Amino acid sequence: MLDFKKEIGKLVSKNFGSLNEDTIIELLEVPPNYELGDYAMPCFRLAKELRKSPNIIAQEIVDSIKEKNLFEKIENVGAYVNFFINKEALGKTVLEEVFQKKEMFGSANIGKGQNVTFDYSAPNIAKPFHVGHLRSTVIGNSLYKIYNFLGYNSIGINHLGDWGTQFGKMISAYKRWGDDEEIKKEPIKSLQALYVKFHEEAEKAPELEEEGRYWFKKLEEGDEEARQIWKRFVDLSLEEFNRVYDLLNVKFDYNTGESFYEGKMERIVDMLKEKNLLVESKGAYVVDLEEYNMPPCIILKSDGTTIYATRDITAAIYRKETFNFAKSIYITDYSQNLHFAQWMKVIELMGFDWANQMEHAPFGRVSTEEGRLQTRKGNVILLDDLLMKSIEKAKEIIEEKNPNLENKDEVAKMVGIGAVIFNDLSNGKIKDIVFNWDRMLSFEGETGPYVQYTYARANSVLGKAEYHITNDVDYSLLTNDEAVNVIRLLYSFQNTIIAAMEKNEPSFIARHIIDIAQAFNKFYHECPIIVEDKELQKARVLLVYGAATTIKVGLSLLGIEAPQKM
Repeated sequence: MLDFKKEIGKLVSKNFGSLNEDTIIELLEVPPNYELGDYAMPCFRLAKELRKSPNIIAQEIVDSIKEKNLFEKIENVGAYVNFFINKEALGKTVLEEVFQKKEMFGSANIGKGQNVTFDYSAPNIAKPFHVGHLRSTVIGNSLYKIYNFLGYNSIGINHLGDWGTQFGKMISAYKRWGDDEEIKKEPIKSLQALYVKFHEEAEKAPELEEEGRYWFKKLEEGDEEARQIWKRFVDLSLEEFNRVYDLLNVKFDYNTGESFYEGKMERIVDMLKEKNLLVESKGAYVVDLEEYNMPPCIILKSDGTTIYATRDITAAIYRKETFNFAKSIYITDYSQNLHFAQWMKVIELMGFDWANQMEHAPFGRVSTEEGRLQTRKGNVILLDDLLMKSIEKAKEIIEEKNPNLENKDEVAKMVGIGAVIFNDLSNGKIKDIVFNWDRMLSFEGETGPYVQYTYARANSVLGKAEYHITNDVDYSLLTNDEAVNVIRLLYSFQNTIIAAMEKNEPSFIARHIIDIAQAFNKFYHECPIIVEDKELQKARVLLVYGAATTIKVGLSLLGIEAPQKM
């Protein structure tokens, strides 16, 4: 696709020899509104070098350009040179690109040959898969897709919480009070009840805590009975988790939990000792981080067992050695900021020059309005309950608005799940979010169903058009404001995807496709598509195709399906 910033660079450097192309491109800005042009070039920074006032420089640049080529006009306003792209040229370059690339529109190959690992979701074995895991799952899934779309090789890792002292407690509770029939019937509910009971009983009999530590030590030492019980907890939990992942259409390349690194930690502890980083503290071994204004990072507890940080350091080194990542991104809530800062600093202190390739992408927490959801397990809202309720509500809306719709159940699932994901990803990831069912499932406003409905509407128009979609159109027929506003948003779509990748922020894409949907709906209402003038119809149909394709691509990058009909 034609890069108009580069074209400006060529045009100005060719006609105004005092400036090179790169300097010009670096100076370019996007004005706050299109009345000031598509691009503006401030000349303040050039004043010292050229020994003239910025206003004079701006006027001289404008006067030097004789042939405007791809630009309708180039004018100076004060110290700025404003560039107005030729609307016909803009429409042609954008819509031909969509026509050629189809559902790869907006893609790029900037990450070619580079691996990026994503650590996301990471629920705890034998505990409910609750709404607290939603954000990590959908943000991680979206980032995985975004990086892939830009040419990187994404590697998704579900770092399951399947190791640690809590499993010693679980084994102890199971041996004392476990009921196999109950566990078979409702695995996660029964295992969670055992965990809760252990803590309740431990308050009355503190020696139980010691028993829990004893069983985890046995587990780490490879005791056969402990391993069998633990393996059963893992298998039952994964079965439950996979039901939710299927609903969300989320897949991982590796389900390697903390236990995967069990036999690999001794080497890392030895490395820390060799580098004189380990110090003893009250029987435990830690890395002192006082000079970095952080508490010590515990590596081995006083009983010799490992801790989260030990496993995270081991996992990072294993992933670098295995995948040689260019970037390794961890998606967890902001409450873990200190934990990640600590162990990543330890990696740096170990002398690994790739420590700066690791990134923690923190996010805010999720909650629901009090009383909105009835299915609660303790203080936990189960994620599959949330998703099923959203599907059910979506189906109620479909029954009311379009009772004769084909494949109602399938569409309700797309809309219900899409509403939950979009509600999450349309907010900046660091913000805490609250579910509001009426707003989330509304077909108006900035919601997933609104964007999906816009896609379905565009798809319906394409179905009614008499002509096949073609790029052999008169682009001068797409220069009115409504058409150009859509085309401009399609043009900047790839830059938005790149920005989303650079900031690990899927909300940029969600906001962009809302803008496209709103601009398209205005175009749809103001500019009839099925008209007598067949040349005009052909041009407008191509624009509808461009908008529909881009919305579908944007939704797919968020992990949301786009129904053909709604």
